Amino acid sequence: MTTLPAFKLEAFFSKWEFTARYHLSASDAQTTSMADLVAMADDEDRAAWENLDLGYTQTFGDPLLRKAIADTFEQVDAEDVITFAGAQEGVLLGLQVLLGPEDHAVVVTPCYQSAETIALSLCEVTGVALRPERDWALDLDELTAALRPNTRVVYVNFPNNPTGKLLSHKDFAAVVRMCDERGIVLFSDEVHRGLELDPARTLAQAADLSPRAISLGVTSKALGLPGLRVGWIACRDKDILARLELAKHYTTICTSAPSEVLARIAIKARDRLLARNRELVTKNLRIFGDFFAEFAGLFEWSAPDGGCVAFPRYLGGEEIEQFCGRLVEETGVLLVPSTIFASELTPTPVDRFRIGFGRSDPEPALAAFSEWLRRRGARG
Repeated sequence: MTTLPAFKLEAFFSKWEFTARYHLSASDAQTTSMADLVAMADDEDRAAWENLDLGYTQTFGDPLLRKAIADTFEQVDAEDVITFAGAQEGVLLGLQVLLGPEDHAVVVTPCYQSAETIALSLCEVTGVALRPERDWALDLDELTAALRPNTRVVYVNFPNNPTGKLLSHKDFAAVVRMCDERGIVLFSDEVHRGLELDPARTLAQAADLSPRAISLGVTSKALGLPGLRVGWIACRDKDILARLELAKHYTTICTSAPSEVLARIAIKARDRLLARNRELVTKNLRIFGDFFAEFAGLFEWSAPDGGCVAFPRYLGGEEIEQFCGRLVEETGVLLVPSTIFASELTPTPVDRFRIGFGRSDPEPALAAFSEWLRRRGARG
């Protein structure tokens, strides 16, 4: 395993996330207070919270939390679930147990950087790009052509971060079938699942469709509870799960006991949390649509399929890093330039930025953004 490179997005957020006045690039939905979350608990979980002993928990995770997660699947049991300290630990350990120097992986880009860089630290990797000229659609022929006899993992992320793109049910089933027929593990990053604009387009979870596929989930994004730091992998392959447990012994060993109880409450109440956040996303998209319509000559905008981020195109003359840098320095409005998502595997658009619309009250940020554009002489 080679040394991992600097994590561009996390380094960027380390500088700006808690200093910028308006965080307009967040990839998580609106969060919930501790009091409001605990109020959603049933009697059993409220008692567990109030009487919690702060000892170690099981490496695989709290059995009742694992059951709550499994209940969101059709084919997955509690024994098919292992929890982690956020999704990032699941990505790291999942790829480490699946890939070795003689293997090959395919990663769909753009993506959260660790999916690409961790895989590259372990083996040869081929990227398959979602391209703007195809409306970010996944080219199944290109994906098929990227596969090799030693391909062990195909990593996908839908709804996609940063584009908000979804696959059709038919295409996702084709990807699952393609992997199963070749003995490849489909690693499906599903952290934004549940925020689809059209609920009928919500994809089945990969672990339901294949006995070897991995479904990666987390409380952070669609549920809006990143402070819990609870993620999970669901997989019906017991060998993969056993190897994940052994790997976790070298990282967090077990997940935080208070976070596991709170995550259990949240997952049982997920329908309420998701309905609230979908309503917020739908409302915000109208507001963002009006903003981009006002400045149609400066931006190319289309609403995403799901999640709470989008990847608009900037049509102005300056480089995107310079544009986003001046914006945050002069107004406190934070966007993520597309160069932060630069890939070693595929070309990355250099004229786009990630914008987030999952949090409440975006109007002050958009007002500051609008005023700044007008001062610069921007016109729609």
